[in-house]
Amino acid sequence: MLLLMPLTVWAAKSDLKPRLVVCTDIAPADVEPDDMESMVRLMAYADCFEIEALITSVGWNCDPYPLEWQQYLSRVISAYAKDVPNLMRRSGQKKHLSLKKENGQQELGYWPSAEYITSRAVMGSMYGGIRSIGERNDSPGSELLIRLADEDDPRPIYVAAWGGANTLAQAIWRVKQTRTVDEVSDFVRKFRLFTITDQDMKYDMRMNRAYSSHMWLRKEFQNDLQFIWDEGAWQEQCELGKQHWAQHQQLIQGHGALGKEYPNYKWGVEGDTPSFLYVMPNGLNDPEDPHQCGWAGYHERGLCADSLTTAWTSWQEPVRSISVGYKRRFYPDELNDFCARMQWAAEGRGNHNPHVAIRALDGSPVKNTSSVAPLRITAKAGDTIRLDASKSFDPDGDGLTFLWWQQPEIGTTKLTIDQSDQSIVTVRIPADAKNDTVHLICEVHDEGPFRLVAYRRIIIAIKR
Repeated sequence: MLLLMPLTVWAAKSDLKPRLVVCTDIAPADVEPDDMESMVRLMAYADCFEIEALITSVGWNCDPYPLEWQQYLSRVISAYAKDVPNLMRRSGQKKHLSLKKENGQQELGYWPSAEYITSRAVMGSMYGGIRSIGERNDSPGSELLIRLADEDDPRPIYVAAWGGANTLAQAIWRVKQTRTVDEVSDFVRKFRLFTITDQDMKYDMRMNRAYSSHMWLRKEFQNDLQFIWDEGAWQEQCELGKQHWAQHQQLIQGHGALGKEYPNYKWGVEGDTPSFLYVMPNGLNDPEDPHQCGWAGYHERGLCADSLTTAWTSWQEPVRSISVGYKRRFYPDELNDFCARMQWAAEGRGNHNPHVAIRALDGSPVKNTSSVAPLRITAKAGDTIRLDASKSFDPDGDGLTFLWWQQPEIGTTKLTIDQSDQSIVTVRIPADAKNDTVHLICEVHDEGPFRLVAYRRIIIAIKR
């Protein structure tokens, strides 16, 4: 049966940025430069995230966190203030909203003011470990997290823990003192946590998982908190950065004020970056579903290295190799994308990413075709689906190349994709397919500088 039907958008309000909180143990370059590197990259993507909080707090190399290290976050924000007029040209933005409006909901493509970002830079927990959680551990960071979760905003809050997530643990502990069990559950469900391993401690204690508040979070709130415990993607990020360091030196360092703040690596390059790449609204993955592969690799729910708690993770085989494989596959595009943005920061000009638009071949329009939200189709075993991405376009008029592929880790049905390198494809569902859900990705590159990429994920629910 040939299936000709309009596609529908799965997620609502996809024009709004995802809400992002960063907990960073940012430090001097001679101590640990990778947080500084990741912070520069985050500022180059400030149009993609609603940066709700930048919280300086405890980490591997700083327990307690030295207050004077906050200056390194301030330096990156000051560099952003110098570069943001150039970055705004990327989306044609002429001015900033008032600070009051910036504190509301921000749309994708909006570059916030440095004043707004400065207002969201606060101190979090100075001390690590579950034993520090309690009456004396409240901080401006934990208080801000409580206010954010209590706002009348249905969007989840993604917390990227570059160091320890102790500040979030403290916010949850504080809420537990004054609210009912159901209210605490509702509070915790507002958050999604991506930790770069367990850094809520000194480095030489890193194998003592029970010391960390992360283990408490995984254990006590396993049914309420989406917890991604990354022990794979961040290590590959470090290694790939080292392998491509010449490109960093040539195309990132020294480009704009932000590039001048991008330090040389010491241990690895941007090990914390996967925590926000996971949330990157580029159409490749929906962060609400950790099964979906993306620029942060791939994760499955399983046992953590403490042998007691479960989370979404990639530390064991075969999941680790799958995750590393995706990191290597996507890394050239990820790095090229960053380099292109640094050109904008330095020069106020550069290449734009293409836009992916998909429709059924009968011409039925796709609602919100510029959205990055996944598209959903319901089909039957034996159906043939014809999808047309020929209306995809590049803002700079560059030519486009196409690649359609199936993510094999989701579902058991293998699709047949005819002419997968063309803008129009025929997707055949086996006649003996069972009830299943499979994921198809349309990947589009432009032929301009850096060959920038965009994606769209199509989720096909197969019914007997």
